[in-house]
Amino acid sequence: MPTPVLRLVRSTGRLLLALAAVTTLVVVFLALIALTDGAGSGLAAWVTTLGTGTVFALWRGRHRTWTRIVPFLPVVIAAALTATVCVPTVPTARQYPPPLPFVSTQHWNLSTGSRVAVYHHPPANSGPRHPVPFVYLHGGPVRGISVQDHRFLQLLARQGYDVYAYEQAGGGRSDLLPMDQYTISRSVRDLAAFVDRLDKGKVDVLGFSGGGVVLTRALADPGVVTRLHRAIIAEPGPMDGPTAHITGHKGRASARGLAPAPTGPRSTHIPRYAVAFGLMRLGLLPPDTGLIGQAEGDNAFTAADLGSDTASAYCARDAHRIPTEDTARNFSFSAAASLRIQQTVKDSPSIAPQLRRSRTPAMLMIAECSSQVRQWATAVLAHDPAIQRTQYLPGVGHHMWNGLDDNNDRAVAVITAFLQNKPAPLPNYPTRDEIPVFLRDHA
Repeated sequence: MPTPVLRLVRSTGRLLLALAAVTTLVVVFLALIALTDGAGSGLAAWVTTLGTGTVFALWRGRHRTWTRIVPFLPVVIAAALTATVCVPTVPTARQYPPPLPFVSTQHWNLSTGSRVAVYHHPPANSGPRHPVPFVYLHGGPVRGISVQDHRFLQLLARQGYDVYAYEQAGGGRSDLLPMDQYTISRSVRDLAAFVDRLDKGKVDVLGFSGGGVVLTRALADPGVVTRLHRAIIAEPGPMDGPTAHITGHKGRASARGLAPAPTGPRSTHIPRYAVAFGLMRLGLLPPDTGLIGQAEGDNAFTAADLGSDTASAYCARDAHRIPTEDTARNFSFSAAASLRIQQTVKDSPSIAPQLRRSRTPAMLMIAECSSQVRQWATAVLAHDPAIQRTQYLPGVGHHMWNGLDDNNDRAVAVITAFLQNKPAPLPNYPTRDEIPVFLRDHA
């Protein structure tokens, strides 16, 4: 007769075997999700895993009588756990943000086939009006324009600028595209089509972060650059494949790892979206995965899902006073489409030869605490001969206009001085010749 100790050992062994079986089935399920590209909302992987586990349980229980059901318990548990990855918890049809109370939303059909949300901040002062329209290209890519960015654009409107902004296809209130149509080339064509639809001649353009990439590539495109009057490239991402593969210097310390964790709901706390976004980020699922549709992914993703990415856009000294950039109702980000566009940048050949032919007056803006690789900005400076000035802004992170202290006013001063061809409020730094020293001293 087994002793109590022996019975305990046997029970513990069975429990460990059951846990190992559950873990194995979950790992098999995740592997099948990746191998099947999440086909059928993950059901193909789920049915295959369940079938495999059932066959194994039947084999294990073939010589048992009343305990024959025991080998099936891990299968039942694993089936219940993995089923949560197959069941949507948000609407699968796109739920667009509601209208903003302070600016109207228009929808323009562009000649490229994109239907984009457009915002107009007309001149709001009684002084001189600037004759050239001003267009803002937001970052992301495929993100909505934040309330904080709209407030910044209103400051420019108060300086007499006729300000237009549009959310790139798939972002914010703009219509979605088929996943294979999200490319950096499409984004550039959409800019040209937007200027044509505006029908007010050449425009001044401010491109921030991912928008800076679109603007840089527009300057290198002879079919698009004729529409641009002046260009401001602020904190750009990599302009092409060779630049995207550079690893090196970054700016002064950001608030990443220092700021409190963002509050609010996270889609990544839900198994379905944790698996989908996690495997996409690892490159194990394509952006057009069958696990979750584009619209469902957009509906699920929240500002808190960005985690420390938001903190990385601020200086370390601002870690405990990072402002709220957006409202939960206005926030919009398409993680899948963003990854798709970034991949097309990585896969693109060098645009340096075309950029060297640019003649459009341009300015580069660089932040002290930039989380971007420094060479992403200095590559633009090195290859675009039409960059007339570089403005290195101390005391700010990647998100230069952030509502803290006088940061918005300083950014406005830098931008308006360039657009009006007035002396720069900051030194022209770095120049092309100073790039090596800049990379050494400001990382």
